[in-house]
Amino acid sequence: MIRLHHVAQSRSFRTLWLLEEMGLQYDLKHWNFFDGSMRSPEFLAMSPAGRVPALEVDGRTLFESGAITQYLCETRPEAGVAPMSGDAERAEFLEWLHFSETIGSLLANLTQHHIVLRDPAMRSETVMRLEAKRLEKCLGAIEAVVEGREYILERGFSAADIALAYGMVIGRYFVDLAKFPAVSAYWARLQAREAFKVAASKDGDAVIYKKAFYPPPEA
Repeated sequence: MIRLHHVAQSRSFRTLWLLEEMGLQYDLKHWNFFDGSMRSPEFLAMSPAGRVPALEVDGRTLFESGAITQYLCETRPEAGVAPMSGDAERAEFLEWLHFSETIGSLLANLTQHHIVLRDPAMRSETVMRLEAKRLEKCLGAIEAVVEGREYILERGFSAADIALAYGMVIGRYFVDLAKFPAVSAYWARLQAREAFKVAASKDGDAVIYKKAFYPPPEA
């Protein structure tokens, strides 16, 4: 039995989408980002930082989304969503998979300053501007690749696309994707995938991002 512990509009969406792409059976347990339940002993026993995703799988619990992605791909290679060891694109796959965590850290910082820190006095306008610019740099790196490819790897769709897509799922709240036409087209292709549509239907009600866009403060 596989059980995914999930919060709507969070990094755990990547695992939710991956499970659908791989055709795996799983149970989905929703948690609330704001009600304190993720600081409970029950949840911290699964995820010591009190974050999602947490995935119960194969008699263990994994709590880092990159590790979860790599573990599922390697233990279930028949799903065909990742190049395996020895494949010419293996190193490129791993690089993009872990680059998605760089993007994730920027999104977490932007979310913290725009949304979680509700008292304006606690926010840093400098951080909000800098992190938005860094996010643009990351999206620019993806833009340079997908201008000439349908997906991030030459071989076609892979779990690295799912990991990177979080930069568009959440990044669009902080950066205008229209600045990146190739990324925008790439994002449209990803959203058109049936597994994405199923995962999106299971994601849950919006609890974090209530606005369409959170612009950086004027300098």
